[in-house]
Parts: sequence; structure tokens; C-alpha cells
Amino acid sequence: MGKKVKKEAEPPPKDVFDPLTIESKKAATVVLMLNSPEEEILAKACEAIYRFALKGEENKATLLELGAVEPLTKLLTHEDKIVRRNATMIFGILASNNDVKKLLRELDVMNSIIAQLAPEEEVVIHEFASLCLANMSAEYTSKVQILEHGGLEPLVRLLASPDPDVKKNSVECIYNLTQDFQCRAALQELNAIPPILDLLKSEYPVIQLLALKTLGIITNDKEARTTLRDNQGVDHLIKILETKELNDLHIEALSVIANCLEDMDTLVLIQQTGGLKKLLSFAENSTIPDIQKNAAKAITKAAYDPENRKLFHEQEVEKCLVALLGSENDGTKIAASQAISAMCENTGSKEFFNNQGIPQLILLLKSDSEEVREAASLALANLTTCHPANAKAIAEADGVDPLVNILSSRRDGAVANAATVLANVAMQEPLRTGLQSHGVSSALLGPLRSANTVVQSKAALTVAATACDVEARTELRNSGGLEPLVELLRSKHDEVRRHASWAVMVCASDELTAVELCKLGALDILEEVNLSVSRKNKFSEAAYNKLLNNNLSLKYSLTGYLSSSNIISDGFYDYGRINPGTKLLPLKDLCLQEPSDQRAVLLVNSKSSDVSPPPSTEGKSSDVGYGRSISSSSSFRRASKEKTNYHFSTGFGSPTEEKSEPPSGRTTALSKGTTKERGSRKGRGRKEEEKVKEEEEVSTLPKLMGEGSPEKEWYPPFDPDFHVYVYEVTKSIFPITNIKEQIEVLASQFSGDSVIITAPHP
Repeated sequence: MGKKVKKEAEPPPKDVFDPLTIESKKAATVVLMLNSPEEEILAKACEAIYRFALKGEENKATLLELGAVEPLTKLLTHEDKIVRRNATMIFGILASNNDVKKLLRELDVMNSIIAQLAPEEEVVIHEFASLCLANMSAEYTSKVQILEHGGLEPLVRLLASPDPDVKKNSVECIYNLTQDFQCRAALQELNAIPPILDLLKSEYPVIQLLALKTLGIITNDKEARTTLRDNQGVDHLIKILETKELNDLHIEALSVIANCLEDMDTLVLIQQTGGLKKLLSFAENSTIPDIQKNAAKAITKAAYDPENRKLFHEQEVEKCLVALLGSENDGTKIAASQAISAMCENTGSKEFFNNQGIPQLILLLKSDSEEVREAASLALANLTTCHPANAKAIAEADGVDPLVNILSSRRDGAVANAATVLANVAMQEPLRTGLQSHGVSSALLGPLRSANTVVQSKAALTVAATACDVEARTELRNSGGLEPLVELLRSKHDEVRRHASWAVMVCASDELTAVELCKLGALDILEEVNLSVSRKNKFSEAAYNKLLNNNLSLKYSLTGYLSSSNIISDGFYDYGRINPGTKLLPLKDLCLQEPSDQRAVLLVNSKSSDVSPPPSTEGKSSDVGYGRSISSSSSFRRASKEKTNYHFSTGFGSPTEEKSEPPSGRTTALSKGTTKERGSRKGRGRKEEEKVKEEEEVSTLPKLMGEGSPEKEWYPPFDPDFHVYVYEVTKSIFPITNIKEQIEVLASQFSGDSVIITAPHP
């Protein structure tokens, strides 16, 4: 045999590239490799980029600048599982960068990412695809894209995944999505509550916490609360509260329970199982402020239902709330005050807080926190509404001063609440008298000028409640409170206008304030308001009539009559009929006008001024006054002897209704009432004498006024004969108690005059 010859190796084909091992230290080089057609290179490049991205936010931004995102999106749909898996892992990390999220939305890759949640995919792909969606779902636009591409259903399915990371990422994404109401409705259709409740049993606190947060949102819907109750969700929540080791979950668990308590059936279930007592005891005894705060919020939400309030009252929830008022945490104080406000709808609760609660709330009115003061004032406002005993308790506990101080607060809610409490206190006369010593009327000036309609309304209501006393009206008038009150009559807000009208009606109870209100235009505004069907109200009509009743001269000129309750006094004058909207000039302006040929203004005034009347001859003593031609009472007495008819009638019309006359150029006549001289003077010579007499009276003006002397205080003309006449009649009539006899005696005083008397029946 011959020697074997060694066979030579065949050279590689000429068209095959020899294997090349490259070690790259630049991210840019690896990014370029993402465009390679070889699966092995793509897989290794993705793996290297994943490790690079894990190192920090700066590396993520670098990859974005190098253009790595766009070629990576194409690899999400690659045929090779390893390449697809590695690309998904990269996006799970990169999606936490805001700029990357923005680019991913523009590239519209949501469908490709959601596809990685398919059941047949590996767990690691589920983990990073769900992580990517959790990062993306933090923004509204991405939420919409996830819902539109059907991402919610696979996320709910993955809640039952055996991998805790997949569970965590899925429930976090669902929590973000539930911020949108459309997602909450979709979750109900997918029956997502049972798998979320199962997460409460997880050994990982972060998963439990995310599950509770998600339940806290979705249980705002009634259907979700029913599903939770039917799946024994309440039991899970109570068990969490009873477990001290889970104290980091107690706050969120209370939030879910707060929602559940709004449902009557759930509340009854909790009460029957003893959960309600446990909840109240837990809230009262906990040392964690946020837990106490959330417990109080839970009570507040549930207490808006009447049946819930009844159950709470039976469980003595008031004791728990009073205890929470003493917390050092402002948030807990606010929540407890709000819960008390809600419980005030229950009469039994109101009575309980009369002895316990009101003193603590008054202390909170002095807090440095404006939010605390507002919450406490709201509780007091509700406690005192329709409850005089509580209003009295506030006054006795020295609560008025801090309430008055709150009227100058920068928070409109606090101001409105304080005004409401003061109005409730003022409803009782003994307490109302004491309010004036605290300067309530002056303190209301700011709220009356507020731009907030609620504050305006409550301030006007407080004026209506406090201005029943003369001292209060005087203080309001002197402090300038009438002007902003009158301006509120113009408000377009119905309640503001109604309360302002009410306040004006009360303030018009005395003549001084009524006159001031008229000067400020209240009568004109009310007249305009009452002409509008939509703007007028019963108070605006009552206020208008009240102002007229305190300005009888104006009422007589506007309406032509006075009612039986209208008693004229000194200073009343009959100008004649005027049209609505026409201003009635003051008596002083009328007296200082030049004489004219128009009808005289009739004045009733038996009251003497401090200024001594000027000396004059008989027949002229009361005929001269301030440069005006005045028809004296003595001339009327002369006319009466000539069988002049006098009409003393309740509701008798004006003697000059035939036409409205301009306010200028009138003659003022001093008369014995709203009488008109009807007797005619005979003889031309007598008329000439009277004309000369009037000229003499006018000529005495410079002497009476004092030529060149400083201007003196003006007083209306005075009729001494009328004064004596009224005194004699009063002296004769007052001792008589029978009204019919009074009328007969009054008639006999005219001794021969023809008298027609109309009076109410005895």
C-alpha cells in the first residue's frame, strides 16, 4: 500500500465575507448597526443599547440625538424573537424620557407596543412592553392612543400574570388611564375590579398601593362601588385597616372606603359587620394626620345622604369629629370642620355640637391658617342656621369678635360664612343688641363692596338682620354703608338684589335713614327694578313702599294719596303731582325760589325753630318766610269762617291732580294740613290789598336774612296759629277713648264751619 496523502482544505468561496469581530466603544457606531440585515448583529446592538440606556437619563437623551429611536421602532415587528424582545426592552427604558415619549407619539408606534402584550409572547416582553405603556400613559394624548388601539383589555388580562413586575406595570398603566372617565366606563365593561382586588393580597406593597389608588378613582362611580361590594371588597379594605403592618396603605384604603360610604347599601353592610365602629375608632386613635384627615373626608362624603347621617349619628360620630378638631394638623382640622358642616343637616347632631364642638370651632376662627378659619366658619354657619340655641352658644362663647375679624379676610368663602353666622345670631333680639358693641355694621362695609356675589348677598342679608335697631342703622349710615347697599340694588344677581332690597326695607324704618337712601337714589333704582317682571321681587316692592312711607311728601306727590297708616308730621309739604322719575326738590330749594304764577306749595309746620321769629304786625306774623310769598294759616282761618269745606280723609286725592307741573317757579303756602282754600275773596280792592301785602312780605327778605351777614342755618317757615290750634284740638281729643266721640269733638272744633270727615269705622 502506498503512503496516504493528506487532503488539502478547500478555500472559502470567493463571494463569502470572512467573519469579522468588531469591538465598538462608541454609541454612534452601535446605532448605525441597527440598520443591519443580520439578526445576530441586531440582537447584539440592541443588547448593547439597552445596557447603555440603563445607566441614566443623559444616555437616553444621547440615543435620541443619535437617531436611535426610529430604527428601533422598526425592530418591534421584526421576525426574530430575540431582536423583537431586545427592542421592546429598550423602549421600556427609553419611554421614561419626555422627549422620547413625544417622538414615539409622532411615530405612531402604539399599536406595535400593544401587540407585544399578546398571550403568546414571553414574560420578559410583557414586562417591558407594559413598562413602556405605563411610562407613556402619564400624558393625555398617549392615554387616548392606548384606548383607541385597544390596549386596556390586554392590560387587564396581565393583572393575573405570575410575574410581579408585569402586574406592577399593568396596574400602574391602568391607574394612569383611569384619570379619564371613558377609561373608567371601559374598565367596568371589562370587569376589572375583581383582578384589581386580588392585587390587594400581593406580597409587594407597591402593587397593593397602586391597586388601592386605582380603586380610589374607579369607585367614584356607583356601578363600581356595587361591584366592589359584591366581590367582598369592603372586607379586604377593613382587614387592611386592622393590620398595623400595612399602615402605609391605610391612607389609600380610607380613600376607597370614603367612596364606598356614599353608597347606602355599602354603609349598612359596614355598620352591620361592625366596620363603622372600627373605622371611627381608627380615625380617632390614629396618630397619623393623613389617616385622620382621610377618615374625616370619608365621613363628609357619606354624610351628604340623609340615611347615612342618621346611621352616623347613631354611631356617635360627633364625638370622633370633635376629637379631630383638636388635632395639631391643619388638614385634619379642615376635614373635621367640613364633616361637622355635613352632619349639621341632622337635628340631633346640631344639638350635640351645642355643648361640644362650638367652643372648639370658635378657637379655630383665630387660627393663623385662612383655610382653617374658612372651614370653621362654614361649620358655624351650618350649626346656627335655623337653630337659635347654637347662635346663642356662639355669642356666649365670645365668638362674635373673631367672626367680625373674619369679615376683613381675603378669602371670600370665609367672609360669606362669617356674615351668615352673624345674621343668624342677629335673628334674636337680645343677641342683636349686643352685636352693636362689636362694630358689626362698620365691618360690613368691605363685604358690601366685594365683587363676589355670594359675599354681597350674605353681607346684605346680615344688614337686614342687624339693622332692626336704631343704633345699628345710625352706625351703618355714619360709616357710609348705605351707598354700597344701594348699589347692590342694581345687581343682575337675583339673590343679591333680593337681599339688598330686604336690607333697604329694614333700614328705611326711620326717617333719617330713609331720606339718606332716597338721596343715594334707592327710590329711583327700586322704581326701575319694579317695572321689570324678571327683576322685581316682593322685597323690592316692600322696600319701595317703605321708603315712600318715610317720605310722605314724595309719596303724596307721586301717588296723589296717603294711606290710613301714613301720619303726616311737621315739615310735610304738598308740591302737587309729579310724574314717575321726576325728582321732588327739597323744601329748602323750593322756599328759596322766586315767586311765580304757579300753584303754591302747601307746607304743614307747627314746630318752631331755635331762631326767634321776626317781629311783625298782627296779620303778618306767620305770613313772612325766607323771601317767599306764603299764604298763612290766619288767612285760612279767615277763609274757614266763610264756610270753606275741609276734607280730612284717609286716602284722599291730591287737590292738584289735573297736571304735573315743573319744579321751578312755585309759590309756597303755609297751611293747616292738606287743605285748599276754596272760598273766594270779594271785591277788587281786597285783591289789590293782598297784592300790596305780598310785595311787602317779599321786601322784608333782606332784613330777615341779614344783609351782608354770614349765611345762617335754614329753618322752614313756622305757623304759630296752627301750632296753637293743634294743641287745643289734641288737648280736647286725647282724653277721649271712644273714636266716634273723638270724631264728634274734632268736628265741633270748627264751630260752624262746613266739615266733611272721613275716618275708619270704630
